[in-house]
Amino acid sequence: MSDGPSILLESARTYLARGYAVIPVPARKKIPVLKGWTDLRLSESELPAHFNGTGNIGVLLGEPSGWLVDVDLDCDEAVALAPKFLPPTGAMSGRPGKPASHWWYVCEGMKTRKHQDPVSKKMIVELRSTGAQTVVGPSIHPSGEPYDPLDGEPAVVDAGDLAAAVAALAEAVTEARHGRKEAMVSQPPSLRSDRFPAGDAVLRRAAAYLDRIPPSISGSGGHSQTYTAATAMVHGFALDPEAAFSLLWDRYNPRCEPPWSEKELRHKVTDAANKPHDRPLGWLRDAQKAEDLGGVDLSGFMAAPAKASDDTAAPDEDTPVDPGPLPERYLAVPGFISEVMAFNKETAHRWQPMLALAGAMCLQAVLAGRKVRDERGNRTNLYVVCLAGSGSGKDNARLINKAVLFKAGLNELEGNEDLASDAGLVTAVEAEPAILFQIDEFGRWLRTIGDPKKAPHLFNVISTLMKMYSSARSVFKGKAYADAKRNKVIDQPCVSLLATTAPEHFKHALTPDAMSDGFMARLIVFETGEMPPRVWQPEKDPPQAIVDAATWWGAFNPGGNLSREHPKPMVVPTTDDARAVFNRLAALADAEMERPREDLRSIWARVEEKACRLALIYACSKNREKPVIDADAAEWACGLSEHLTRRVLYLAHEYVSQGEFDAKQKAVLRAMRTAGGRMTRSQMCRVTQHLTQRERDEVLENLKETGRLKEGVEPTAGRSRRVYELLP
Repeated sequence: MSDGPSILLESARTYLARGYAVIPVPARKKIPVLKGWTDLRLSESELPAHFNGTGNIGVLLGEPSGWLVDVDLDCDEAVALAPKFLPPTGAMSGRPGKPASHWWYVCEGMKTRKHQDPVSKKMIVELRSTGAQTVVGPSIHPSGEPYDPLDGEPAVVDAGDLAAAVAALAEAVTEARHGRKEAMVSQPPSLRSDRFPAGDAVLRRAAAYLDRIPPSISGSGGHSQTYTAATAMVHGFALDPEAAFSLLWDRYNPRCEPPWSEKELRHKVTDAANKPHDRPLGWLRDAQKAEDLGGVDLSGFMAAPAKASDDTAAPDEDTPVDPGPLPERYLAVPGFISEVMAFNKETAHRWQPMLALAGAMCLQAVLAGRKVRDERGNRTNLYVVCLAGSGSGKDNARLINKAVLFKAGLNELEGNEDLASDAGLVTAVEAEPAILFQIDEFGRWLRTIGDPKKAPHLFNVISTLMKMYSSARSVFKGKAYADAKRNKVIDQPCVSLLATTAPEHFKHALTPDAMSDGFMARLIVFETGEMPPRVWQPEKDPPQAIVDAATWWGAFNPGGNLSREHPKPMVVPTTDDARAVFNRLAALADAEMERPREDLRSIWARVEEKACRLALIYACSKNREKPVIDADAAEWACGLSEHLTRRVLYLAHEYVSQGEFDAKQKAVLRAMRTAGGRMTRSQMCRVTQHLTQRERDEVLENLKETGRLKEGVEPTAGRSRRVYELLP
């Protein structure tokens, strides 16, 4: 309760230590009365003078608190709809009568935005930033209810993305109350034949959508254009291949110049049906709003960049392509890893296969640490980072690893759950050279990559992790001190990392410096999809087979009595077929590093090395007593490493910006893709309301000139309106 002076003061100190500027607010009030409170910056020594009795605590928002912002949901509808519109975050608060009504983010440059009901003028949602404050726990609301404390880690988000999400939330509440303000888009053209039953709504909508896709023209990207149309049918509308072919043959092919043969068109349909895509199956079929089908979004369908037509610019051949979701074949690893994943599924409240795979790989990595190597000296140490939102089930893999190590009597293999300094990291590894660190909220480390001044002690931790990663086959030497007793030397450290962070933290850590400094290249990054449904699962002990396998590794001692000080790992052989697979990946990486994009070379430089470590772990999981890196292990490891590398490079293309103007352009393009590739002028203004009119027009004009966006005019029931569409 805020009536306790000591609790009030300690809470103020805690907030200040987190970098939040605090101000005093009268007891059971929401508004500060201290003159000049917006400019108040209290130091720790000044806190006792302001928080020495009854009262509330306010947190200054925006720039004074490191760009902490608060999305204040002022009505029940906004609270209910928020999870569908707002980015996930690790920090939410409220009070018993209005839970989860404040969503907290770190959003640099954000300005305060208010959204009111157009009829009642009452507030729907308010995005608070610099110049505003919010009362937080242990304060007391005027009603007598206690506020929740501001706990957790706020997600780091882009200002344009957050402004667009909040605006969309307000618009959804307004529509739910009063209906849409704008007229519905015109209906698609009527069917030109009665081939399909009138009651088959999906086929009719698919046919209408297909009629809007431009035909393929020989010499102007015709192959890619037809692949796009086929993908829209088999993936966007989830039609079976025969129905998709019939639609394409009857409605699309006659418009193509020249038309495709039956064999060629069927091949396009089969190819589109068998390849992975970055949107969920049936996303066009399941669209609920008319405007969702008002335009044709080609960006998520193209198999390869199309050749430039008369009105579009040629795409950059070095632009990374999104490889799509992780294929399921990479989730199957025989033996120990498969068993650990199965146990994860039996105990997970939210089943996340990729998190289960990541956790099981890291468990196998630390068990085999310093005990095996491949023919080229690669060890099993991995740095795995999982991108997962709050409440998505990311804890289960860590808990399973803890339980297995405990049951097998190998607690010492798990390191601390937080790393306060590089010296602490070195001390932990010196005590246990084969060690697994399992860290949540890893985003604070990632944010230091591009700006070490923000937290130099965390930046030094990352530098030390980089050195240990490469020292697994040799000797790690720490800092040199005048007192030789303080010098640290560790023979073949095998440090593994299983870290989780919010996707926004990772994406906004993708700076030009971060992509080239080497740490990002060492990471194996898994990205979860949508949050799975929650199920009730009982707590269980690890199966005996898993515990026995861990115990076997604990007793395995290939180096004899001196293995702890100077290990001599067992050499795991590699078959000729496996070597050929590794050579293909190495040749691919070499070719990619020869491209002009220097910022991507460091990422490709590590792709084969990571594949070698993954293959070694695969072999140990499959047969711990006689592991062999065969073609299956190599194919799995190389495919997984390449896929995850391409995904990171695609995310970097989306988020890494060369200056402020480029960042604004990329925010607009991301918002366009989120909206389905098409926006009206009014929608564009809402999404980019953080920009001035001049900035907005400059961004849109440049996107048009570079062939990434086109502008048109669309007739409506009233006057015509401007629309923007993404180009392939």
